[in-house]
Amino acid sequence: MKKRDFIKTLSLAALATPLYGSVLHSSLEEVVSTTATNLASNEDFWLKVRSDYKLKSDYINLESGYYNIIPTPTLEALHKHINMVNYEGSYYMRTKRVNDKKRMAAKLAAIIKSPTKNVVITRNTTESLDLVIKGMNWKSGDEAVFAIQDYGAMRMMFEQVANRFGVVNKIVSVPNHPKSDEEIVELYANAITPKTRLLMVCHMINISGHILPIKKICQMAHSKGVKVMVDGAHCVGHFEFDIKELECDYYGSSLHKWLAVPLGTGLLYVADEHIDTTWPIFASHTKESGNIAKLNHTGTNPVYHDLSIEDAIDYYNMLGGARKEARLRYLQEYWTKQVRDLPKIILNTPKESHRACGIANVGIEGIIPTDLAKRLMDEYKIFTVGINGKVVRGCRITPNVFTTIEELDVFVAALKEMAA
Repeated sequence: MKKRDFIKTLSLAALATPLYGSVLHSSLEEVVSTTATNLASNEDFWLKVRSDYKLKSDYINLESGYYNIIPTPTLEALHKHINMVNYEGSYYMRTKRVNDKKRMAAKLAAIIKSPTKNVVITRNTTESLDLVIKGMNWKSGDEAVFAIQDYGAMRMMFEQVANRFGVVNKIVSVPNHPKSDEEIVELYANAITPKTRLLMVCHMINISGHILPIKKICQMAHSKGVKVMVDGAHCVGHFEFDIKELECDYYGSSLHKWLAVPLGTGLLYVADEHIDTTWPIFASHTKESGNIAKLNHTGTNPVYHDLSIEDAIDYYNMLGGARKEARLRYLQEYWTKQVRDLPKIILNTPKESHRACGIANVGIEGIIPTDLAKRLMDEYKIFTVGINGKVVRGCRITPNVFTTIEELDVFVAALKEMAA
């Protein structure tokens, strides 16, 4: 057997599980030799992917950023997990739960190419990163650096440690259209002083889709003795990356977003040297040095959602991370290229491909973003969300793998009509 045929046969055999009696599963053989870039514009293939979703016909959904609708195979698996846990009851909780959660964490760690010992399952990004912020040994006069574009829940936690411990918060503003990586790195570098202990930075800014040069920022901060916490809420399952190459100290993400896991699942990565120095939100019975489990004592929770992590990862791997990333970037650039240079239309997302993926933000001069979102829904049956921030003002547009080109054409026509 030729190597190429062997790899093809092996990859297809690995997919032959009862869970994936889906349209996507049956369609992969015909595209196994197609590159991710070429497949990104193959509408026939992505229509088959769409068939694995149950979608409302009342509107065009361009708001996948808050919560990704999960595909039918994952949804069916969730129902099975609910039935199993209910059937086994306390027996499951006392004899299987802990080992199952460890297995889920191991599969999750593999997605971001991390050692299992550095990853724990949380409930969302807010829990992950607030745990780090609150879990540091702050002293009065210590400084923290973050951006005005960062997520509100984390900014509020920094306000709390400022009020409680006397921490000084230094807030920067990331340009929507940077001239270079160095401009962004210098922005953060200029805010650091000898008193700075923690820098928070978005891997992808949630309101604009701007992907920041995390490795360069981490290297700069570490050269000054500052730890870096990365908000990756929109990154896991959105685009591929290696956590080790980022060189960050902490990383948090929400799995109910682009990995399409049921609600209530998140990820926290902590580098080895910081596990023992981070205080958990809730006291834990785990005491041994270097055991990240001590950061995850949250009491009894819906374990069937955690069990669904494995199924969501299996679906993601079946589709292929590179394929998904290429499609999401293709969809974003398909519509942004058509409106970026039009009068009165404001794109708050960089045009360079490496600085964005599926998320983008668009505004129209003279229209308040929340009004724009309302008009899109009322007049064009397009559901999105208005962002009325100090720096980013527009509607966040987050298509998904089930989004069609025809739907984006309706959106582009709506923008042009309203701008005119």
